[in-house]
Amino acid sequence: MNLLTYIMHLAGSGASAYFSALQIRDIKTRPNILAGFQLAESGSVPFLTNLSQRAAEEGDTWLAEKLTKHAEDEKRHGQIFAHALKQLDKKVRSLRNSSKDKSEENTSEKKSKQRRSPFFAKYFEGYEGEDLKAERIDWNVFMASTYILELDASKDFARMAKTLPEDDSKARNLKLGMLSIAEDETTHAGYLYEAMMRRMSANQVQQLVDEWRQRKVNAVTAYVTNKLQGTDNSPSLVEEDKSSKKEAELVGVRS
Repeated sequence: MNLLTYIMHLAGSGASAYFSALQIRDIKTRPNILAGFQLAESGSVPFLTNLSQRAAEEGDTWLAEKLTKHAEDEKRHGQIFAHALKQLDKKVRSLRNSSKDKSEENTSEKKSKQRRSPFFAKYFEGYEGEDLKAERIDWNVFMASTYILELDASKDFARMAKTLPEDDSKARNLKLGMLSIAEDETTHAGYLYEAMMRRMSANQVQQLVDEWRQRKVNAVTAYVTNKLQGTDNSPSLVEEDKSSKKEAELVGVRS
């Protein structure tokens, strides 16, 4: 990584961490960011599972096992965020209730739109949606791009966890969950780096990591610019969890 990229990385990461910390500390914006995390973590499970099957079919049992464990971890992470939302009487917005789903868009078209978010559009610039499917993605692309994301996520989750107040039991439980997630992300980054070292020389790994670090810097810059310009008009990802209220009412009746 050259000096300019390193400086941009620090600046971009700092700004991104600042926005995320503000959102998760504020009880009003916390549900939406938790929903985003839940969707991201749970949504990666099928992709990682398919990659594990592909690795097994190609004879790489070591990688297949690592990917299976990775998928299991991501599923658990999604459950942690779902539980945190439930404690706030919220849940991820049902697709049936969104106006987009009342249109005739199919699933693949929706996923394509999601990939065109400012962050991921920049991060995977030059790659088509088909190139990023589990069945087709180049292993080096997957390993390096995911390594950078997991490595940074481990630090981001830890930072956000530390901003949560200690005097609130729900926030304290979320903090513990996020710290455990941060540890898992560190483990994921470790096996992905080892996987790259198994396939190429140390110099080639460094060049690949540097390329995706630069892509991450560009992607974070696009994300922060959108935030500062107020052009990030993403719809709310959460809705009221009526089941939580019903459970509370039943407890009240029984008592």
